[in-house]
Amino acid sequence: MRKFLFLVIVVMLVLSACGAPATEAPAATQPPAATEPPAATEAPATEAPATEAPAATEAPAGDFTFGMLLVGPYNDRGYSQAHYEGGLYAAEKLGANMIYLDKVNPADRPGTTPDQLAGELVSQGADLVIFNSDDMKDASTAFAKANPDVNVIMASGDQVWAEGKTFEEIPNLANIFGRMEYGKMIAGCAAALTTKTGQIGYLGPLINDETRRLASSAYLGARYCWENYAGKDPAELEFKVTWIGFWFNIPGFTSDPTQVANDFINTGYDVIISGIDTTEGLTEAKKASDAGKEVWGIPYDYIGSCEEGADVCLGVPYFNWGPAYVEAIGAAMEGNFESTFSWIAPDWSDINNPDTSIVGFVKGDALTDEASAQLDEFIAELAGGLNLWTGPINLQDGTTYLAEGEVATDQQVWYLPQLLEGMEGQSVPQ
Repeated sequence: MRKFLFLVIVVMLVLSACGAPATEAPAATQPPAATEPPAATEAPATEAPATEAPAATEAPAGDFTFGMLLVGPYNDRGYSQAHYEGGLYAAEKLGANMIYLDKVNPADRPGTTPDQLAGELVSQGADLVIFNSDDMKDASTAFAKANPDVNVIMASGDQVWAEGKTFEEIPNLANIFGRMEYGKMIAGCAAALTTKTGQIGYLGPLINDETRRLASSAYLGARYCWENYAGKDPAELEFKVTWIGFWFNIPGFTSDPTQVANDFINTGYDVIISGIDTTEGLTEAKKASDAGKEVWGIPYDYIGSCEEGADVCLGVPYFNWGPAYVEAIGAAMEGNFESTFSWIAPDWSDINNPDTSIVGFVKGDALTDEASAQLDEFIAELAGGLNLWTGPINLQDGTTYLAEGEVATDQQVWYLPQLLEGMEGQSVPQ
């Protein structure tokens, strides 16, 4: 269903553009010189780059160049910016060149496909191409098969997971993703330790395996901390998921995340956990707080996103792609690139280590001292082996998913078919 919706969006946008003169795909952009990223415990000291990307340039001849396709703007304060800055980190560490194309989605680039745009990156000098969104899975497969001499990283996806449902042998493609389930559990815990109404809203993107397991992980973290730290009855916790239909707002095609956030606020949900690529949940929480309501937000993806509403931000689970990109791109530079499926856990010795941990959590200014201390205890429990994906766990329809004491396999977590019992919201696309 998700692929069908995606195709419908593409077709509608293409038809709306009929009669417009044809244009060539834009040249890949080379970012400014890389700078050392900020420590993971702090938000970046600088503002986001200007909205207009730097002028397009080709990569210098003779040097290793990697290209990156970003589903959203490179400065979105969310998912795409996290990849962009991870790329800058890798380029600096490896002495490589980075070029990129952002806004690779059917709204911003109607009539083009990610595999076509990957070809544009190669024509500009890319030796390796990174596809950064789950929506690019099929395109990354097609491109890798058509270009066996170009190494490909699919950030998410499971094409080359030998135990996965869609396994294929694609020697020049690797899947890389972080176990953000832990970051979402921490976010859910922070929400449960803060809410005064017992109502937590989850602002979701589209519905698929990834988004179901992340939303459900946030619920598991919230339920655990609600019961074990706040000492409250799990039956009294309300956790509602509302999906907008894509990773970020596409006017006319998705639900408006601003409206969804306000619907949460106006119906008593006082903490909004974001699962989308952008920060509407946090910014609307700040507006409501400024108007006198007690509302908090937890953004997603990018280390600096709390800056969009620092006074109400409880913290942010974020991706730190740099270390994984250094390893994979470095192997490609040495001629040792491997087709592997990497689903990487945080570095539990320090989840905010910018050189080692793919997943981190930065606490926000709105988190109380008491909640902060309890959150530290919860993180220590996770680091010590606490696995919230342990039964009994039922699916939303009441079906037993994990029996008492049963620990979920990676496949059961990755391919979660429904939301969990106790969560309100749609489990499958309609």
